Amino acid sequence: MPDGTICAIATPPGRGGIGVIRVSGEAAGDCLSGLAGRLPEPRTASLRTLRDADGNPLDQGLVLWFPGPDSFTGEDVAEFHGHGGPVVMDRLLRRLIELGASLAEPGEFSQRAFLNGRMDLTRAEAIADLIAAGSEAAASAAMRSLEGAFAHRIQDLVEQLTELRVHLESSIDFIDEPLDGLAIDRLADRIEAVGEAVRAAREAARSGQQLQEGARVVIAGAPNAGKSSLMNALLGRDAAIVTELAGTTRDVLDAHLHLDGLPVQVMDTAGLRTGAGVVEAEGIRRAHQAMAEADHILLVVDDRNPGDDDGLGAAWPASAAALTRVYNKIDLTHRPPGVGDDGVAVSALTGAGLDGLKSHLRGVLGVRAGDEAVFTARRRHLQALDEAAAAIDEAVSAARAGYGEELVAESLRCAQDRLGQITGAVTTEDLLGRIFSTFCIGK
Repeated sequence: MPDGTICAIATPPGRGGIGVIRVSGEAAGDCLSGLAGRLPEPRTASLRTLRDADGNPLDQGLVLWFPGPDSFTGEDVAEFHGHGGPVVMDRLLRRLIELGASLAEPGEFSQRAFLNGRMDLTRAEAIADLIAAGSEAAASAAMRSLEGAFAHRIQDLVEQLTELRVHLESSIDFIDEPLDGLAIDRLADRIEAVGEAVRAAREAARSGQQLQEGARVVIAGAPNAGKSSLMNALLGRDAAIVTELAGTTRDVLDAHLHLDGLPVQVMDTAGLRTGAGVVEAEGIRRAHQAMAEADHILLVVDDRNPGDDDGLGAAWPASAAALTRVYNKIDLTHRPPGVGDDGVAVSALTGAGLDGLKSHLRGVLGVRAGDEAVFTARRRHLQALDEAAAAIDEAVSAARAGYGEELVAESLRCAQDRLGQITGAVTTEDLLGRIFSTFCIGK
């Protein structure tokens, strides 16, 4: 359990009408008394003059007292709501340090709340996600996680795995009553059903992760297909240089737009072709890297020569994400704009078909505006769910192959551990350090 008393400014830096300082730990009550004279009634705001060690006034404001364990961190917590000038806040902090507190690290209040059992990791991370939300959809998803939607879904999966493990391990303990072939098949079916539930949770988490962190869409294609023009058209401004010369784009250029509340990072890349020079070849290498990390790829094709990919097949990275073919320059071919079976027809010059392309992107990226099932999530959650699903697949294969209950049980234990990493039931100091270091100081 954490020890010591920490303090930090909980409001943004700079000048403001109000500045809030939070204190948590065993000496929080002494800190409050030392500044404000006496403890107020718990959870009741009280107007006080805040004084230094010699009794000189430092500020006047509201103080609040939250005795543990009924507080945010589970410890004694004091809050000082004073005037938000940086000099005033600094004087109050110095006085708190004199009274025995130390400056908090980023996220240390939330970390103490987790360590003291006040919340699981998904709720702790949802606090940071709510603060950082860039859209109403992201804020709503973060609130659903903060209220426990993600944690409850993971806990339900853990309980299903626990039930299966108990059934399996009891048959191991009582070897005189081994599972017969029919029972093993039924068990494999049950395990498979849990695997499907894990994948469904992963898909919901993916939508939440994209709402919070944004989706990566890479625009790729041959030189002069109109990639930079398409990027500018999607953004509604001239973010990329457009010329008639092939190979104008040599590096990865990125910008941001929103699709129904989903932040999207749009990345323009160097034209893909063979036989490029040294500088252009480096741009193509970076394009490959961007495509390998993308959530979706827009493959831009000059509609005048849709079958001429200029060596794209050989240049295409094996790890690239799913793609949509975008037939550009239809103003020159007179193809009607819109979404077809083989791709989307647009004109980056005139804007024809762009609404259809955006609608298509919303669909392939899983944007579901106002979806009450979406909760905020992070890439580490997706990785843990992927690993849990893989372990469950191993359990199913082992059961159907008749490898024995021990191997099946071990795979299920691995799956359960991976899910435990999401909520914090299974943690390491390194994991906690990486998570809470991304939080605000004072939260």
